[in-house]
Amino acid sequence: MRGDLTKWCQELQTGVYVGNVNAKIRELLWQRINDNIGRGEATLVYSTNNELGYTFRTTRKDKEIIDADGIPIMKTLFRAPTIKHHGFSNAYRYHQAKKRTIVRPTSKNFVALDLETTGLKPNKDQIISIGAIKVNGNKRSDFYKLIKLESGHTVPADIAEVTKLDDHLLNRCGIDLKDAIVDLQHFVDSMPIVGYNLLFDQRFLQVAIIKHKLIQFNNRMIDLLPYVKKVDPFCDNYHLSTILNKYDIKNDSPHNARSDANATMLLTEKLIENKGLRI
Repeated sequence: MRGDLTKWCQELQTGVYVGNVNAKIRELLWQRINDNIGRGEATLVYSTNNELGYTFRTTRKDKEIIDADGIPIMKTLFRAPTIKHHGFSNAYRYHQAKKRTIVRPTSKNFVALDLETTGLKPNKDQIISIGAIKVNGNKRSDFYKLIKLESGHTVPADIAEVTKLDDHLLNRCGIDLKDAIVDLQHFVDSMPIVGYNLLFDQRFLQVAIIKHKLIQFNNRMIDLLPYVKKVDPFCDNYHLSTILNKYDIKNDSPHNARSDANATMLLTEKLIENKGLRI
């Protein structure tokens, strides 16, 4: 790992590396670090377009990065020291065995994802917006990006009507797709990604990642559509709107990536609570 880092950075002192690399190399290095850090710790700081001009990531277990209205803040987590229980009497063994048999609640940490596109063909059409909702314990945070149209792409009239996104709006307010995907990877980090008909979104992301030579998502991908078909085999159809109605979930703005991602997040929580979905 040290060899990889010194290819791209200078080691100013032991364990401190400084370099000027593009987003692709930065993401590859961070992935390499996460894969090989073992019991060590690492923190990455890099420039970005926010109020501070920089942001950071860390593998430290005693720190948590929180988003305060677009400003990243490193929060120190205070944990009580681990108490070692001495002695191995039969009563102690029985007590420990009983604790281990308690069923722990299913983890509910995940990111719900939704994309809007100009059509249905990943090799021909383009992503025009990305929405995601991160669930981390009791905290919720959202991600929403409009995507600037690439050369040769336009938004068909029927897509513009349902998504409320047209060429003018996207070219005025959108960002490059490459930058949006890198930002999404930073937002998602290593959390599981959940979607409804997620395979559709994965195919569009895959084409864009290959085209722009970005690193792949290594996250666990959970598609709710086949799971819903399994646990609710007698639905009239499996359109997202139908399933949301069945589970009494309101979606204020269908075909808006952020609103659909939020509805998917609520559906995921219902499936965890009522249908045994495991994240």
